[in-house]
Amino acid sequence: MNGARAAPWGLLFVLAGNMLIDALEVSVALVALPAIGADLDLAPRQLHWVVSGFAAGFGALLLFGGRAVAILGRRPVYLAALLVFAVASLAGALADHAALLTATRFVKGFCAALTAPTGIAIIASSFPQGPARSRALSVYSLFGASGFSAGLLLSGALTEISWRWTFAFPAPVALLLFVAGLRLIPRDEPRPAAPRRYDIAGALSLTAALLLLMHAVSRGPDTGWDHPSVIAAFAGALVLGLLFVRIELTARQPLLNLGLLTRGPFVRSALGAGVLNGSYLGLLLVSTLHLQQRAGFGPLQTGLAFLPAAAPLALTALHSGRLVTRFGPARLIAAGATAAPLGYALYPRTGAEVHYATDVLPTMLFVGAAFVCAFTALHTQATGSVPDSLQAAAGSHYQTAVQLSAALMTVLCAALYPAGREPVLLLITAVGLAGLVIALRGLAPRRSADTTAHHVPR
Repeated sequence: MNGARAAPWGLLFVLAGNMLIDALEVSVALVALPAIGADLDLAPRQLHWVVSGFAAGFGALLLFGGRAVAILGRRPVYLAALLVFAVASLAGALADHAALLTATRFVKGFCAALTAPTGIAIIASSFPQGPARSRALSVYSLFGASGFSAGLLLSGALTEISWRWTFAFPAPVALLLFVAGLRLIPRDEPRPAAPRRYDIAGALSLTAALLLLMHAVSRGPDTGWDHPSVIAAFAGALVLGLLFVRIELTARQPLLNLGLLTRGPFVRSALGAGVLNGSYLGLLLVSTLHLQQRAGFGPLQTGLAFLPAAAPLALTALHSGRLVTRFGPARLIAAGATAAPLGYALYPRTGAEVHYATDVLPTMLFVGAAFVCAFTALHTQATGSVPDSLQAAAGSHYQTAVQLSAALMTVLCAALYPAGREPVLLLITAVGLAGLVIALRGLAPRRSADTTAHHVPR
């Protein structure tokens, strides 16, 4: 009997551990960017691929990953993704060229797209509804919220030795989780025949459109926006984007649930979350380059400098559901959307000398407050504003918006950075203000703050 009770919590160790390494993948890369650039002789406009490559693989293939899991089963896909993740981590650590490093980051993003939505589904089927499942989901969420902060510290410490260790260390962790998962991840129960249409055409067209768009934005500042290769990349991205829309409109089993796009609260939540996450990563991208290349900060010092923005979410993760219940999602989202652009506006635009307490810390505290207020509220509003039958789809579409925004904002910020910090920070602040406008729209119908209350996790 004790063994039967222990097995689900051992399973939770595997799922939460994987969530942790997925969450820290972005923060470990951010802190290591200057060291990577120096070692591989990469300009700032090229460095973004280390961050945006992971986000692109995650975001562009998340919906396809969910379809693959539905067809092939949770257990085999989850275990295969862990194994590939480990191999890609080692390959990235040994990479001596930007293209190989970017490819490994993209592959790891795809692995996250396969495991992230599957972890919650495995918990839901392995833990009985009630306190046990609530505790399991709380632990799972806590590991995810803590991953970014852990990555800042870990990458800061490891990059002091070599940036390659920041990409190598997830490999043994993923292998350990794979070995444990072989024993603990349950086999899929017999179920009705799953859909057999992968919609590979839709997945490929979306991925190719995103990568071409990122390539065009990245190349534009160097070659000129009127260069034939840049124009061709923009044109190709547009054609492939339109092709993706056509495929999804005509497919029998499309990846994109078009019905979700007609639901105002869901759309506002997805856009708001994308804006918040994208602008935040854009800020950290410019800040890590500024602090390490101009202000003389070391990697560990930089990781510590970012903690006031990341740690508050981890520290309050277990209580976030209560906040949403008490104040309502719309009010918290508006509060977070107000705090973020205030923080961005305070970051120093010019000069190399930095007084951390007055120049950087206020920005990080405002951004940390924004995530404490809005992070859970946005997700709650997105999934709680749709019927129960659509909540899984809403979650995957929501996360797709978050990751695609991260990919696009980091490449835009990297493209602007050679012109100085000021234009980058103006863009970040403008995007943050757009998030505030979206949030204020959600306050207009007062009932929007109440319609999701019964879906808030406790």
